[in-house]
Amino acid sequence: MKKKLIIFDLDGTLVDTSVDICNAINYAIEPLDVPPVSVEETKFLVGEGITRLFEKLLVRKHKKFSCSQLVERFSEYYSSHLIDFSAPYSNVLETLGSLKGFRKAVVSNKRESFTMRIMNELDLVRFFEVVVGGDTVPSKKPSPEPLNYVLSKTAVAPEDAVIVGDSNYDIEAGKAAGIGTVGVTYGFRSIEYLREADFIIDGIGELEAVLGAVR
Repeated sequence: MKKKLIIFDLDGTLVDTSVDICNAINYAIEPLDVPPVSVEETKFLVGEGITRLFEKLLVRKHKKFSCSQLVERFSEYYSSHLIDFSAPYSNVLETLGSLKGFRKAVVSNKRESFTMRIMNELDLVRFFEVVVGGDTVPSKKPSPEPLNYVLSKTAVAPEDAVIVGDSNYDIEAGKAAGIGTVGVTYGFRSIEYLREADFIIDGIGELEAVLGAVR
């Protein structure tokens, strides 16, 4: 029997948001008098929410600065530049449109308000029944709590669901929730972070074939 529910990650899975996030980070850290971060460094830093990102960055830069100040500066800039350079990955819209037999949800560690705005502005929200952001429930991925929230909202059993994501946080959350896991290699994390996934795909267009094999 095929899965009934597909839960997608957003950043690095459905949408390439790396440049806009990088620009917002560099705006935020400008007062620190440190070199700007690159897009590749940004891809490695994201995944656990913006507060955790700046905690990791401050340790890396050996700087003492209030995370709350950086988060405030980041949010101020990012709110006005959400999709300057962000766009769905290749074949995302086509694939979502073809998955008519599945219920679909998004679980992101990005703030719910940012998540919804990006999905609305990029014409993605119409495909999804439930959208969960990093502040929708108390815990973020890799906690299973946001996935369990989706299962509860949709009344779908764990064995009938699968998560599709680009990071170890998605895979760990899926395993903890008892649902299937599919890692995508084109996103923010390299393949070594996806080794524990049940399936690994190189393009979102491969998802339909994989879903036929997921049990």
